[in-house]
Amino acid sequence: MSWALITGGSSGMGLEYARQLAAKRHDLILVSNRQEELEQASSDLREQYGVQVVARYQDLSAETAADELLAFCQEQSLEVEILINNAGMFFFEELSVENEAKALTMMRLHMLTPTRLCLLFGAEMKQRGHGYILNVSSMAAKLPCPGITIYSATKAYLKSFGKSLYFEMRPYGVGVTTVCPAAIATPLYKLKPSLLKFGVNIGVIGTPRWLVRRALRGMFHKRRMVKPGLMNYYLPPLIAILPKWLVDRLWKRFH
Repeated sequence: MSWALITGGSSGMGLEYARQLAAKRHDLILVSNRQEELEQASSDLREQYGVQVVARYQDLSAETAADELLAFCQEQSLEVEILINNAGMFFFEELSVENEAKALTMMRLHMLTPTRLCLLFGAEMKQRGHGYILNVSSMAAKLPCPGITIYSATKAYLKSFGKSLYFEMRPYGVGVTTVCPAAIATPLYKLKPSLLKFGVNIGVIGTPRWLVRRALRGMFHKRRMVKPGLMNYYLPPLIAILPKWLVDRLWKRFH
């Protein structure tokens, strides 16, 4: 029996990945550091879709997180066929000594743990000769802007890492897909519900359901990259040509 492992699977896009995979009759391993949400999501998925769901409460920003998660899956005889590195965090602040700890947590969560998970679970997939890995980057990987200095840098790492790993894993029958969402209506960015709804209505912000459907389609077809939404194509070039004085002025306005 094979399983789909989803990090950050208790809410937002992670929960939507879980729903759509459960609808395809995949059993699930949900990993999150939000225990109450995790237990509720697991219970709802079991009841609604009739699949097996294993809830793993764990802090994925810890340095040993990936090794502990692999050990847990091996102890429970859970063979991971699909690995979705979705867990993430976000903050919009000037980088400073005061928020250094938060920045380091983000770097471990966005870079160290996904890399190690790809290495450990990818090794098992290589031995079996099949499997799927989906890494969730962001359009911000192409937008090195003030206020999201660490966020955009870590997402750029994930994008570069995934695009290279695709070629290394391909000869073993393992697909590695990197998805770069534009703005998605989830709690991650802490926007007011009214603003999220307005953004969705005018087409600037996508819904988790829309994004996940495209990401999973690309993953199962073993595509190297999935970049849904027109904003992925017109926004980065527009921002790239902004003069530095205007970027300075905008940063002072919103800082």
